[in-house]
Amino acid sequence: MSSVQNRALSAADLQSFGDELDALRARQLATLGEADARYIRRVVAGVRWTGVAGRALLFLGAFVHSVLIPAWIAGVLLLAVSKILENMELAHNVIHGQYDWMGDPQLQGSTYEWDIVGTADNWRKTHNFRHHTYTNVRGLDDDIGYGLLRIFPEQRWRPFYLTQPVVAVVFALLFEWGIAIQDLRLGRWFAGKITFRQLLAQARPVGRKMGSQMFKDYLLFPALAGPFFLPVLLGNVVANLIRNVWTYVIIFCGHFTADAETFPKECVRDESRGHWYLRQLRGSSNLTGGKLMNLMSGNLSHQIEHHFYPDVPANRYAAIAVEVKAICARYGQHYNTGSLPKQFGQVMWRILRHAFPSKPGRAAARAAATAQPQVQQG
Repeated sequence: MSSVQNRALSAADLQSFGDELDALRARQLATLGEADARYIRRVVAGVRWTGVAGRALLFLGAFVHSVLIPAWIAGVLLLAVSKILENMELAHNVIHGQYDWMGDPQLQGSTYEWDIVGTADNWRKTHNFRHHTYTNVRGLDDDIGYGLLRIFPEQRWRPFYLTQPVVAVVFALLFEWGIAIQDLRLGRWFAGKITFRQLLAQARPVGRKMGSQMFKDYLLFPALAGPFFLPVLLGNVVANLIRNVWTYVIIFCGHFTADAETFPKECVRDESRGHWYLRQLRGSSNLTGGKLMNLMSGNLSHQIEHHFYPDVPANRYAAIAVEVKAICARYGQHYNTGSLPKQFGQVMWRILRHAFPSKPGRAAARAAATAQPQVQQG
């Protein structure tokens, strides 16, 4: 359990805290320009050419048996890199509208479709709206455990959670499929709140996307290899698994470390801008690791900055983080950051510990009794 101490803010401090962070966002948006456009176009090119090289090496290994194993391994890794870059640094950020200002129809947040079995339209609802509006609010943010895992002691325990150490591994391997069906909210059907016919109608767009994605990865490209269908098919499967596990690790590290907090529904009632920033800060976690980590995580290594400024191009987060950390320090607010092994170790401990019955510690219980992050009175 976290032992972090955050300074209680007066109403004036809270207003000033929000104003400083708003001003930082405004300065960033006012200076968007060619450097940002050039960056995202390089990412697009990187996705394309690592994907082409990966698929070419898979075919080379299939047809030239003397290099089968090294070519297959290199092909899988390059294809996985392409898929990670497309999902994390390209699609996720474009779908947030970070590059709408460019006017490029291929980089518009409202129309971009990404390279997973889930639809971007569902992601815009479950992630862009629901998660970013109600970050870590119990009962409103479906990303708290994704309906499968009990990660915080404030979540009600059920016997099913005893299986979650195994469920978590399966979920990591099939993460894109979990994202695909998240907006269907299958629990409503199991509870009899909607009919099977209604569920099918809601699932139709997702089913079409699943079919087209599976056709591309598991039929079309393997079929181009002719009699060497199986090695290419296996390469596509493994590349997708690598992408799924990496995405799962990054996202879980951004939300479920030891210092991350959840909040009751009451906290969003009459929530001020300053309170909103505090909730985003206390429900998020950063990762250290430098430029490569930033790139391969889609800059979600700066999850705090992303939750503050989801519409600001993510390539700016590393520089923004310097100012955000300084602002947090001035107001006595904990800035949660750590290495990937450290943060993911905390995530795994949460998954293991809260598979069993548990209760919030005293400090967490006191915080949960407060409708909003603590503010000094008077």
